[in-house]
Amino acid sequence: MREWLTPFGGARLRQMATHQRRSDWSVRLAAPDPPDDADALPAQYAHTRDPALRERIVSTYAPLIERTLLDFNFAGVPVDDLRQVGYVGLLTALELFDPTRGTKFKTYAGHLVRGEVRHYLRDHRDTIRQPRWLRRLNRGIEEAVGRALSEEGRFPSLEDLAVELNIQEEGLRELLKMREAVRTVSLDAGEDEEQFAFNHRRIRHRAYVSFHLPIEDKIVLYQAIERLNRLQRRVVYYLFFGGLTQVETAQRIGISQKHVSRVLARSLTRLRGLLHGS
Repeated sequence: MREWLTPFGGARLRQMATHQRRSDWSVRLAAPDPPDDADALPAQYAHTRDPALRERIVSTYAPLIERTLLDFNFAGVPVDDLRQVGYVGLLTALELFDPTRGTKFKTYAGHLVRGEVRHYLRDHRDTIRQPRWLRRLNRGIEEAVGRALSEEGRFPSLEDLAVELNIQEEGLRELLKMREAVRTVSLDAGEDEEQFAFNHRRIRHRAYVSFHLPIEDKIVLYQAIERLNRLQRRVVYYLFFGGLTQVETAQRIGISQKHVSRVLARSLTRLRGLLHGS
């Protein structure tokens, strides 16, 4: 297991995952703050999107997550779950950070990490209810982060997460924006809603590019799919959200490929009608 996530890599990360009391973080409280020139790294990443630089930034700012968790009462919630959503907040901050706005990355990342943890705790306690499609995608992000940290000792790249969720990278960036748009995070003076303006039309399945379908809005598509019959929903799900071919879909359902093709044609006709209000 790679040790790049200093001081949270490898065996250290596995050990940390077993601790669930605030007193267990006394050592990590002594972790040094990021150096004064650390904000230059996120600014550089905003232009280069260099994976090696991303890992360096995550390593540098990882202690921010541990310190943030100390401010929350999370009785009954595994601390490792909170750490995972904290890392999602750090990734979100890194992907959305705009150095031209004059906000320090540490401050910006702290807001987003705190927002992720706060929202997770509220959602865990059933005080906030997200749309089903958003819960599904958010859960996928958190599970992917957890697997990468526990199995490989590293933070997943944006490309890793996009492949895991089977959506395009630009769609994942919009999804990260959307996560923050529903968290009511207080930003520094000078920040406004434009920072979290998102384009849900970019959240598209990777297969849409090759299929050249006129229906590319994944969010609206989720809502329309729920109005199809069960067989139609399964075919659409396997083809456009499961990444399967028509042959693989036929094998999974237990029907012929031609039948899949016919069901798909009817499903798309039905979806077009739903999406155009007919």
